[in-house]
Amino acid sequence: MCRLAAQDPRIVLLTGDLGYMVMEPFQRQFPDRFFNAGVAEQNMIGLATGLAEAGFLPYTYSIAAFAALRPFEFIRNGPVMHNLPVRIVGMGAGFEYGHAGPTHYGTEDIAVLRTLNGLTVVIPADPAQTTAAMLATSKLPGPVYYSLGKDDRAVLPELGGQFELGRIQIVRVGRDLAMVTMGSLAREALTAASELAVHGIESCVAVVSNFNPDPVDDLADLLANHSQVITVEAQALSGGLAACVGTIIASHGLACRLKPLAVRTPPDGTSGSQQDRWRKHGLDRASIVSSVLTTVRAAYP
Repeated sequence: MCRLAAQDPRIVLLTGDLGYMVMEPFQRQFPDRFFNAGVAEQNMIGLATGLAEAGFLPYTYSIAAFAALRPFEFIRNGPVMHNLPVRIVGMGAGFEYGHAGPTHYGTEDIAVLRTLNGLTVVIPADPAQTTAAMLATSKLPGPVYYSLGKDDRAVLPELGGQFELGRIQIVRVGRDLAMVTMGSLAREALTAASELAVHGIESCVAVVSNFNPDPVDDLADLLANHSQVITVEAQALSGGLAACVGTIIASHGLACRLKPLAVRTPPDGTSGSQQDRWRKHGLDRASIVSSVLTTVRAAYP
């Protein structure tokens, strides 16, 4: 952000009273371009829309659930309908705010915002890809939503920080199974693929890092070469990654079977760490391995 803002005086940063111990470098360097909108996310998007209309390039910041869901109508009627360059940052994708409880989970933001044609949705898998994605999308004329993970240290070496709009990144090749994932779960999927290799199953692991534009061509090519496909996402089953992959399979008439691993059950009053929530919803590496073994053995008894 500081690098971009130093090059572009139009960039301003708005927070919904969050991000402290993170935003101070920007606030110190650009005090006249930093605004705390308070716990009023709808107003923050409205303010950002007005700033964009006036020629600024506003970035808004909050926890994913509050950045995407609470102001959904404002995002739709403001930057999307008017094609304005508002950048919306949703922090703590999936279950990263696990102990804060279900109100803070970011398990519907991708599915909901994918419905807004004209809103580019970016889901980096690690901090290196986050940097690449922000640089690659900084000059887009329309709005962008970034679903970010809090972990700024765990890098996915196989990814190498690659990012390209409308494309997927293949981080492991394998002929037996295609595993399609996104966000921080890419690390779990890669680890699961290594464990599956011990069982003689070679998995291709593909990372989806953006929608609108969806990586249709890349996914169609990948899926055409695999009879078994598993999607892994810390999102509600309806409308997210599995929905995208399933639509491509159906629309291209591909002869592959899809097994989606996603959030299928509503909140039950419990909370826990990210790893705990992944285990609960069958998204951790052990659950992925178990699901793949069950799927493959059913297909090839």
